[in-house]
Amino acid sequence: MLSSSARLLRLLSLLSSRPSWTCAELAERMDVTDRTVRRDIARLRDLGYRVDSEAGPWGGYRLRAGSRVPPLILDDEEALAVAVGLREAALSDALGGDQAALSALLKLRQVLPRRVAERLGELDDAFVRLPGAEGDRIRPGLLLELAVACRQGLRARLAYTDGEGRSSVRDVDPYRLVHTGRRWYFVARDVSRGQWRTFRADRVDRLQPTGHPADLTDPPDPARLVSRNIANGPYPLSATVRLPLPMAQALRLVPATVGTHRPDGPDATLVDIGGPDPDGLARYLLGLGAPVRILTPDSVRQALIRRTRELLDAQT
Repeated sequence: MLSSSARLLRLLSLLSSRPSWTCAELAERMDVTDRTVRRDIARLRDLGYRVDSEAGPWGGYRLRAGSRVPPLILDDEEALAVAVGLREAALSDALGGDQAALSALLKLRQVLPRRVAERLGELDDAFVRLPGAEGDRIRPGLLLELAVACRQGLRARLAYTDGEGRSSVRDVDPYRLVHTGRRWYFVARDVSRGQWRTFRADRVDRLQPTGHPADLTDPPDPARLVSRNIANGPYPLSATVRLPLPMAQALRLVPATVGTHRPDGPDATLVDIGGPDPDGLARYLLGLGAPVRILTPDSVRQALIRRTRELLDAQT
């Protein structure tokens, strides 16, 4: 016979599985008497669960939302989903403050079964975040596959489709997943080219481990690699500028998805920014509304001077 606590959990699980149960149905499913069901319903109500009841032969019990949060019963997939959601809320400040989400996550992780905690750990070990906006969605199962590959340290065969629709298959050494807030990027070493590369996770078609150990010698900073590739990769021209601002303020002015940042002393930041041409970069830099010194190239410096003179001439 089940203990009283186990019986309450069983009863709660049944009430959550469908809109309504009669007392006789619950008693039969739990192998107890009608009197025991009524007593356990009263105990659930004492715990904060709002269980409505209707009299008569067609009446029964119905679980509905309560006035306070009672204990919850989650299966493995639900617990993992809640933990991932809490972590995202804590990291992104989506709820207007990360303390409540972080506190809830810590409480949940203390009681997670080992099998669920290990799956969550596979995600935690591989994910890196950068600030940004929401972007393309990919199936959670693929993210978990990529995260596991990063954690295992095994070479894998990657089937990938690039931005121009070209498909390729290559061997890679998985390293990290980077979340910009807009997209997920898969950082890995391209074995044939001997180079560290970034791949958009939503363009990954398949990843199959080969069983061979990965070569992770001298890995890059994954967040910086993704930032640099996003900021400069698609553009034919790149400029290096100096902002008289600490790193934190410079990142608010020029997001990490636009430029690659590095400190130049405690009160200044060097930023590499990509653009279509000197005039386009000059327009962007003028729009920052902050003092900026262009270090390279001279073509962007001259374009900025020309644009500034045109603005001054327009005021006379």
